[in-house]
Amino acid sequence: MTPWEMAAVLAAGTGAGAVNAVVGSGTLITFPVLLATGLPPVTATVSNGLGLVPGSITAALGYREELRGQRRRVLLLGAGAVLGGLAGAVLLLTLPASAFERIVPVLVGLALVLVACQPWIAKRVRRRRASGGPVRRDGGPLLFTGLTLASVYGGYFSAAQGIIYVSLMGMLLDETLQRLNAVKNVLAAVVNTVAALLFLFFAPFDWTAVVLIAAGSALGGLIGARTGRRFSPAVLRTLIVSVGTVALVHLMLH
Repeated sequence: MTPWEMAAVLAAGTGAGAVNAVVGSGTLITFPVLLATGLPPVTATVSNGLGLVPGSITAALGYREELRGQRRRVLLLGAGAVLGGLAGAVLLLTLPASAFERIVPVLVGLALVLVACQPWIAKRVRRRRASGGPVRRDGGPLLFTGLTLASVYGGYFSAAQGIIYVSLMGMLLDETLQRLNAVKNVLAAVVNTVAALLFLFFAPFDWTAVVLIAAGSALGGLIGARTGRRFSPAVLRTLIVSVGTVALVHLMLH
């Protein structure tokens, strides 16, 4: 990489770490930057997944206050995240690169739709809560299954993984969004770590990209966890959709 490309990857990692801590979808920032440096899509995805692990961990630590009282829930849903993340990583390694190149534009497009629809989803969640109803402390088999499947997606390609988590939990749990966001950060850290352990031994990756994204995401995770509540959701959403649209166009043209 050139010095300018290295600076861009570091900045993208920082932005992704911060965005992941707050709303998710940081991959839509780092992935197109890695593609722009000339990395093949699979190598870019693996390098991105490895690099974002520190950011996931720092974000989870930054939300530790909101995790109080959720130990049982985190352990239960974390087990599904381990299984799903491992399955998604295996799919990434076993499916041919040509399949990945066909699937990823679809996944990026789906991620963009989820990001754009997030305000509508949040409104539906608030309306459901306001109408009352029974308290659901663990979400039951439906939530466990849904989050496990979302973790398969996360292990394969992590864009908007966090938004899927929060959307599912918001519809099936009676909790504040900040506490759900804390659980989301733990689940993302679990999936990224499980996938990273597999990638280290069996997948192609670029060490320069991994180190730069890791350094940036670790810092960004701390920043996002500490100041994320002050960010404008509209600004973040516009940034993510804009960068993701560029990535989608780039993928479709190449």
